[in-house]
Amino acid sequence: MNQNKPETRFPELTADELRWVCTPDIIPFETSDEATPCEEIIGQERALKAIRTGLDIKSLGYNIFITGLVGTGRTTTIKGLLEKLRTKGDIPDDILYVNNFRNPDEPRLITLPAGQGRSFGQALDRLIDMLKANIPELLKSKYYSERRDMIVEGQQKKQKDILQAFEDEVSAEGFNVIQVQVGLFTRPDLIPVIEGEPTPFPKLEAMVKEKKFEKAALDSLKEKYGKLTVKLEEVFVKLREIDEETRALLKNWDEESITPLIKGSVDEIRTRFPVPKIEEYLSEVEQNLIQTIELFKPQKKEKDDMNPEPRDEFLAFRANLLVDNSELDGAPVIMENNPTYLNLFGSIEFAYSRFGIGQTDFTRIKAGSFLKANGGYLIVNALDALVEPGVWTTMKRTLRTQLFEIQNYLSMYLISTSRLKPESVPCNVKVVMIGDARLYNLLYFLDEDFKKIFKMKAEFDSETPRDEKTVHNYVRFVKKICREDNLLAFSRDGLAALVEYATRIAGRQKKMSTRFHVIADVIRESSYWASQEGKTLVGSDDVERAVRERFERVSLIEDKIQEMIEEGTILIDTEGTVVGQVNGLSVYDMGQFMFGKPTRITARTSVGRAGVINIEREADLSGSTHNKGVLILSGYLRGKFAADKPFALSASLAFEQSYAGVDGDSASSTEAYAILSSLSGLPLRQDIAVTGSLNQKGEIQPIGGINEKIEGFFDVCRAKGLTGSQGVLIPPQNIRNLMLRRDVVAAVAEGKFHIYPVKTIDEGIEILSGVPAGARIEDGRFEEGTVNRLVDEELKRLARSWKDFSAAAPSDKPKDA
Repeated sequence: MNQNKPETRFPELTADELRWVCTPDIIPFETSDEATPCEEIIGQERALKAIRTGLDIKSLGYNIFITGLVGTGRTTTIKGLLEKLRTKGDIPDDILYVNNFRNPDEPRLITLPAGQGRSFGQALDRLIDMLKANIPELLKSKYYSERRDMIVEGQQKKQKDILQAFEDEVSAEGFNVIQVQVGLFTRPDLIPVIEGEPTPFPKLEAMVKEKKFEKAALDSLKEKYGKLTVKLEEVFVKLREIDEETRALLKNWDEESITPLIKGSVDEIRTRFPVPKIEEYLSEVEQNLIQTIELFKPQKKEKDDMNPEPRDEFLAFRANLLVDNSELDGAPVIMENNPTYLNLFGSIEFAYSRFGIGQTDFTRIKAGSFLKANGGYLIVNALDALVEPGVWTTMKRTLRTQLFEIQNYLSMYLISTSRLKPESVPCNVKVVMIGDARLYNLLYFLDEDFKKIFKMKAEFDSETPRDEKTVHNYVRFVKKICREDNLLAFSRDGLAALVEYATRIAGRQKKMSTRFHVIADVIRESSYWASQEGKTLVGSDDVERAVRERFERVSLIEDKIQEMIEEGTILIDTEGTVVGQVNGLSVYDMGQFMFGKPTRITARTSVGRAGVINIEREADLSGSTHNKGVLILSGYLRGKFAADKPFALSASLAFEQSYAGVDGDSASSTEAYAILSSLSGLPLRQDIAVTGSLNQKGEIQPIGGINEKIEGFFDVCRAKGLTGSQGVLIPPQNIRNLMLRRDVVAAVAEGKFHIYPVKTIDEGIEILSGVPAGARIEDGRFEEGTVNRLVDEELKRLARSWKDFSAAAPSDKPKDA
């Protein structure tokens, strides 16, 4: 067998099949400056249709969840569509809260057409300002003072007449009314008058003892004193009643005098805002203003230690305008970039005293994005909303009930002297959440409410068919980015190179990527490198340099692995043959980029019943997909070779020098070749690397990362020296995914590197061993001198050995059994 020349029995891929080349004549412009900027989203027709449907359906629950990779235009698309719908939608009402005079802890909700909310609040402010100016003037007027004085004088005359009559009665009985000091206060009392002189009872009693005053006269005076004292109490009750009557008359006069002024001013507001809820509220305002005339009288302001801020005595008569839509020209579109509970749902703020006690009122109610978007659209990032405490629960409840309740999420943890429960706001918000498919599925299957309130799903694809329209739109996209960032224009060959790169990252020759944040970065960096060279247009070499530089910035790990392979620290052979050893191809996904490198895969076989032993699994370094691939490999071997004999095989498989874990089934065909080589004793070529997954019928299936895998092995071969026989076995289904680097394509064109599409294990083993695989003949055996015949004979030998060993092994049973 000639190891320096690849077998010609199996077809190779030509250089033309390894890369789709965008010829400049495909580009419809000489430069990108000739194109019109692209404002629409490219390649997302399915998602656009779903979004439009969700936005047009106004029924309950038709909120939208957008999925897709970052950079596919999710946010740009929804903002653009909503901006167009915004101007067509109705302007929502203003939202206000006013005081509930009957229950201040439950502020009233008032909604008014856009712009009228501010006017209503201003009207209330003007009402208070007007009353604060006019009522004090009225209270100073001669008309008010004269009537007030008449009331006071009339009531005082009643009191004087009662007192005078009582004093006359007391005088006739020989007593005077005096004021007695009791502590800090004085009270009226009676004292006897003897010979024209007030004489207290203790003195009279002393005079009785001295025989200067008759005891009978003293007893008579005490009896009179008791009766008069009762009358004194009755008099003072009458006087207090007159005082109460006076206050009532004065209050009635105050109300009578200011009612026309208040009623007229309030009626003016009623006329301007003929709304039933406002009519009810203004009636309460009128009634409470009339009853609180003391607020309009000069008062000494006392310092409030509990509330150091100046207090607005008329706060209860003002309005709190939460949402002012006066400047909108359509439905609101709110993009909440930081969806915390407070930002989304607002709050009820507190003023804290120096003792840490919080107080609040209806004017401290603040609106969030959700309320500001009422009647319109709210856009939030799904993950950001889910990780914020309380946000998802409140959003679900609000969307389900269509009622929005403002509450302070933090108030439950704080000490406050008052808590408000504002009236609920009927809400009609179309919520658009942006996330990934994994998060959508998690919510859909684990949250029963989610599927009821987010009935529309819009999926953004990461690729789009490559056709004339897409290429044309790509050029327009280039024009847009160049105009926005003031970049150099792209020449025709530069545009062609960019289209090729978009096809490469899409992973299929007939597709183009829609991850436009990556494309936009390449456009910007290509312009930078072109300007560094003093060019006026961006060419294909500038695009290729930008791509190369982007890769080199983050390829440190790849360079380290390549260095270890070249030094021999990582053992990889690219020449010669070895039994039970194959070069597999692995892909390392670093997030920002992927790269491929070969990995030595070895197999050792022996007699036994363990089957195929996955060393990676035994060491807890194997992922579930790789474990499945090994089990499929076991099924393939049993189905092909163990139909007529016991499967007395123990075969160990290992990824040599792999310590970070292995996953994926793309190495299952490689592992099959290694086991077949170990069983047959045929050495396998080390100048060919293998990739492709295996099914139980021995068919090779497509895998991912094909370009990176081929390029990774090519780089190793080139570093160690291209011999002209080196190459890679790939699944034929992956041909459509090939967008290899130009240096790889050139090496294939020169015959220095080879790529073989292999459909089955039999095809691959023939290329690797140089020996025919062999088919079964009439007697059930495989053809003589083939790989499968050698494997079958070895498995029969192992089965006989196992049988002989089992028969010769001493019995564990007692001899007398």
